[in-house]
Amino acid sequence: MAKPHRDHLQSGKDLETTYEAVRAGFVSLALEKSRRATPYIAEARALKSAASKAKTPMALIKIAGIRAGLLTAAGVSDKAAGHLQESDKEEAISGLIGKYLESAGKNFIEELVFRFLLTRGDTLGGSMRNAGGFIAQCKLTRSLIACLNLSGTKYQWLPANGKSWADKPENDTDIELNLRGLAWGKGRKSRTLVYNLTVPMIGNNVDLCLFQCASDQIGRETHANAASYVALGELKGGIDPAGADEHWKTARTALSRIRNGFPNMKHIPHTFFIGAAIESKMATEIWRMLESGKLENAANLTNEEQIASLARWLCSL
Repeated sequence: MAKPHRDHLQSGKDLETTYEAVRAGFVSLALEKSRRATPYIAEARALKSAASKAKTPMALIKIAGIRAGLLTAAGVSDKAAGHLQESDKEEAISGLIGKYLESAGKNFIEELVFRFLLTRGDTLGGSMRNAGGFIAQCKLTRSLIACLNLSGTKYQWLPANGKSWADKPENDTDIELNLRGLAWGKGRKSRTLVYNLTVPMIGNNVDLCLFQCASDQIGRETHANAASYVALGELKGGIDPAGADEHWKTARTALSRIRNGFPNMKHIPHTFFIGAAIESKMATEIWRMLESGKLENAANLTNEEQIASLARWLCSL
């Protein structure tokens, strides 16, 4: 039987992440951080413009439309603000003005903006912890869409914050930035791919789940039906070599649960692994699993040809 990984891999060495790829990965993370920071910088500029009307720190309270900005500058995140009473919010703003802005003298507006950005920086730092996974999902999604478009296969997509599937738009530029599912059909075959889903058979989250059904058939019953799963895979986008081993251990455990969770149901889905940071020892272990059949396919996320090959394989299942 042909082994799909052999289409783009000749040895474990092919899976290893190069120094150039690591460097490019860190650059991508930096660019993503800049992209995510853009709205916060715009907010800070707007806050400074509105606050400049105040002659004293206490006068800030009377300016309409900046209360949320004052709360942020006081160190209250958007999430925390949702759990506070109005009296708590007023106390936080009063504390900001009394302890920090008044002591800043004529520079109180600059102090306000600095403290606003400090809180927003913490928010940005939190979101960046998952940036590697986000970039990885976008890259794989773009490759899958490219395969579908090249073959003339129509697809549907599920927005990240929506529940309704939509048909392929005329211009699908950047669609991967807000997508958590893809569905396509060819002939009598229907396939639906969903990211980050808890699989009942193993009781854990799986990064990629490919079902043999149309998008309008996806639901709890489908999730609970072992026979509906075509493929399950782990996607690890962290590029830092220092965390590579930990990412692989997590993925390996998940893949092991899949192998152990499905045999009793007389159906084992195809399994695959995609990683951005793959060190030599990891690559050797992954290759052995591929050759022994414990893992069906794998690719290094930083290698365009490998990702394209794996994407074609997924679209052909």
